[in-house]
Amino acid sequence: MSKEIKNILVVDDDIVDVMAVRRLFKRFNMGDNYMLHSAENGQEALDKLRGNGYPAIVPIPRVILLDLNMPKMNGFEFLEEMRADPNLKHIKVIVLTTSDAERDRTHAYKSNVAGYIIKPITLIQFIDAITTFSRY
Repeated sequence: MSKEIKNILVVDDDIVDVMAVRRLFKRFNMGDNYMLHSAENGQEALDKLRGNGYPAIVPIPRVILLDLNMPKMNGFEFLEEMRADPNLKHIKVIVLTTSDAERDRTHAYKSNVAGYIIKPITLIQFIDAITTFSRY
């Protein structure tokens, strides 16, 4: 019997941050259960989720780790379009950003995010995020 691989999409324009998330997943031996995908901005993420110009991510990710400050389409623009799409609106989103601004946090939670983590991520925050992943 084969295990079901759960897809996670990391949407962040900073390759160092994406590599840090990959290292944390490797450190906790999560590679057998989770497949990490990445996109550099919100538009690329939507295209990968929808299979527009990229192979579609199948099965659809259960969780998206989302930066807010990105070129082309930022995190809030991505959330607005994703939540309007009936095929994507159910995906859980955890914001992973450098922004500690209360207005950004409030806006994110109004956009129905499951969590808000300030970068750089600590080990305790990562463990909390893993707990969130396991719920979904």
